[in-house]
Amino acid sequence: MKKKIVVLGCTGSIGSQTLDIARNFPDLFEVVGLCANKNTDKFQNLCKEFKCKSSLFSKDGIFGLKKLIEDSAADIVVNGIAGAAGLEPSVFVLENGIDLALANKETVVMAWSLVKDISSKKSAKILPVDSEHSAIFNLTQSVGIDKISEIIITASGGPFRNYTKAELANVTLEQALNHPTWNMGPKITVDSATLANKGLEVIEAARLFDMQTDRIKVVVHPQSLIHSLVRTNDGMLYAQISDPDMRHPILGALTWPENIHNYLTPFDLAGHEMTFFAPRLDDFPLLRLAYECAKKGNSYTIAFNAANEIAVAAFISKECTFLDINKIVAATLECDWSQAAGDLTSILDADTKARKKASEILTKIKES
Repeated sequence: MKKKIVVLGCTGSIGSQTLDIARNFPDLFEVVGLCANKNTDKFQNLCKEFKCKSSLFSKDGIFGLKKLIEDSAADIVVNGIAGAAGLEPSVFVLENGIDLALANKETVVMAWSLVKDISSKKSAKILPVDSEHSAIFNLTQSVGIDKISEIIITASGGPFRNYTKAELANVTLEQALNHPTWNMGPKITVDSATLANKGLEVIEAARLFDMQTDRIKVVVHPQSLIHSLVRTNDGMLYAQISDPDMRHPILGALTWPENIHNYLTPFDLAGHEMTFFAPRLDDFPLLRLAYECAKKGNSYTIAFNAANEIAVAAFISKECTFLDINKIVAATLECDWSQAAGDLTSILDADTKARKKASEILTKIKES
């Protein structure tokens, strides 16, 4: 029987690669729903191609999205929506007892307690699609979580990994969007350049795998061939290695717990080199701030994500500099975010407050 799939963010990077998998495995998957926020022409062409039962463009809003998920009768939903906008769709998916292939890390960063509880009550699985967390998931499945003493997440380092602090002050948006190994959307590409993305992944890993933050490390690995590692109690390191292609973790989530033959070219170690460096936390402080927020808990991780989204949007629209992103996030986190946020209303309220604060800080920077 074919597995029925809904793809949220179907015109974006994750969505496009999910649909490439569906094309290559027509006997395994049926696309029954599509949702997009941008690119009307591409969206309409996809709806015609897959003859899906349900479709939604962003103008129909959150209630339309909820109905799409409820009516889809899907077996699994791929959430490729970028940013905090992906949280409510994740909640809707799990509340309907549907498995969630999660590429939206903000769902975990903002609302892990909530979605974990819904997942448990509804017996709906959360399967990580981020390449790093997919790798950790597979490694923990193979090795056993009780045998793991440390998780090591790899980071490409982005386009500015070799820049001095003085050079970072003058980087342009065009340079920031020129990622050396991955082809992603603009927001996540800028996050990769600041290492904010890696900070979000540290928070996500701590929660997904119930691991203390001090036991999660980050190493810069420019080639992006090792996607994460685990260290077992005896000190040995185990890695997942493949080309930097998101179709690997997407297919893994769609077929779990099965492990099927892939149509992608197998990775060949010959001819490749792998190098590793410690992250420069002084020059890329958002990673350090993410660790601090993970340890503080409560609404700090919500504020970190919200402030970063405001700052990155401003940088993309050329309203602030690259280094201003760090300033906006750091200044926002100076406020008290110790209040707990357990339900969706309080989570979204904290998100709104943090965005307002970050916007005020952005205004002051623009006026100075």
